[in-house]
Amino acid sequence: MTARVLVGMSIREANAADELGAAAKAADARLAFLQVADPALSTVLTELADAGAGRIELVGVALGRLAPGHSWLRRVAGHWWRERGTGAPEVVVAARLVGPDVAVPGAVASALETVRPISGTEAPVTSTAWEEVPGYRRHLLVCRGPRCSARGAEETWGALAAGLSQRDLGDDDVLMTATGCMFPCNQAPVVAVQPDDVWYGGIGPGHADEIIDSHLVAGEPVEGTRIR
Repeated sequence: MTARVLVGMSIREANAADELGAAAKAADARLAFLQVADPALSTVLTELADAGAGRIELVGVALGRLAPGHSWLRRVAGHWWRERGTGAPEVVVAARLVGPDVAVPGAVASALETVRPISGTEAPVTSTAWEEVPGYRRHLLVCRGPRCSARGAEETWGALAAGLSQRDLGDDDVLMTATGCMFPCNQAPVVAVQPDDVWYGGIGPGHADEIIDSHLVAGEPVEGTRIR
């Protein structure tokens, strides 16, 4: 038995679960997620293997610019394959990610025209570089819950990420994390800075530079959009 799985690569795809679910159904595939949402890729792989699948085809889906690279799909699948051990089914991964055209008839099948098998030699999910908590000065939390996402949080995230990168501010300066709902939904999109306990509301891409330069770099919260 051959099984097919569409894999959402980031929180952007998690927020589009209904859309991806419909695309998966049309492609006669299961839906799984690399992060944030359920079911996790490892869970679906285990369910399919237990059901007798002899070959599992994985197609990564990235609807936005900031999804992790294709190598992460292979890394996670390789970890599962090694852990499964003797008797693990053949697992192959489409050589490219599918984008917003995932719902177009034939798009998934086209991606699977070129596949690479999982061999068990893929990079591990652990590394000495990921042993310690980053020595960040501030933790930037960007809500990616359903209401914030509906009101533009993806663009907010992108602008903040780009602004930090342009200023060479890495995880040891500002640790940026996407979250689920942070609750003051009427103020969406919501952003919080810890340990300062400063919260901002209605944050769009145009607010990113001021928050970075004034608060994250100079330590002065921006009062105009502050809600706490």
